[in-house]
Amino acid sequence: MSMTPNKEDYLKMIFELGGDTALISNKQIVVGLNVSAASVSEMVTKLVEQHYVTHTPYQGIKLTASGQSRAAALVRNHRLWEVFLTEDLGYPVDNVHSEAEMLEHAMTPEMADRMAKFLGNPKYCPHGGVIPDADGHYLDQSRVTLSQVDVGTQGHIERIVDEPGLIDYVFGLGLAIEDHFEVIAKSSSAIRIRQRETGKELDIDPVRAEHIFVEL
Repeated sequence: MSMTPNKEDYLKMIFELGGDTALISNKQIVVGLNVSAASVSEMVTKLVEQHYVTHTPYQGIKLTASGQSRAAALVRNHRLWEVFLTEDLGYPVDNVHSEAEMLEHAMTPEMADRMAKFLGNPKYCPHGGVIPDADGHYLDQSRVTLSQVDVGTQGHIERIVDEPGLIDYVFGLGLAIEDHFEVIAKSSSAIRIRQRETGKELDIDPVRAEHIFVEL
């Protein structure tokens, strides 16, 4: 069955949020794709009908085996383009998503295999996201978000959800993948971290922090 890019975006987002192994809320998708709650509900219903996800009321959404396979292929195509554009064409890391978004739809499985080989079979994209192999296998994704971390905890930024608004926000703060941090304060309006590399204190929006994944 052919799929519109819109559905593909939803599958990729559910995958990125950890919906391959855990239940994801509608709210997380609303924030991740910057769409209305009604739009998410409507699309989730369609994805359930097409057996790409399961939906447990009041608990969440999870990819089915076929949904996970489809999402992994989409993510693979997108992230291989991101690696190519940044490493070989010199695109800035924070300005590559929209180009990859257009190019991924033209990617055939053979092209993906050739590009992966050309790039040395990368395991991660420039935003820290995993790149599945041709069989849909991939390394474990970090599941801990910055929003879940307690004051006093130290760690490093492992990945951010591949969404233009979030990418602009994070890189605009001067924060990068692999940066080390310590959480020094939390409130309803901000999560304050100290960036170990620079010593700077940064205030992170709590909603954005739900889509910044860390390793402790």
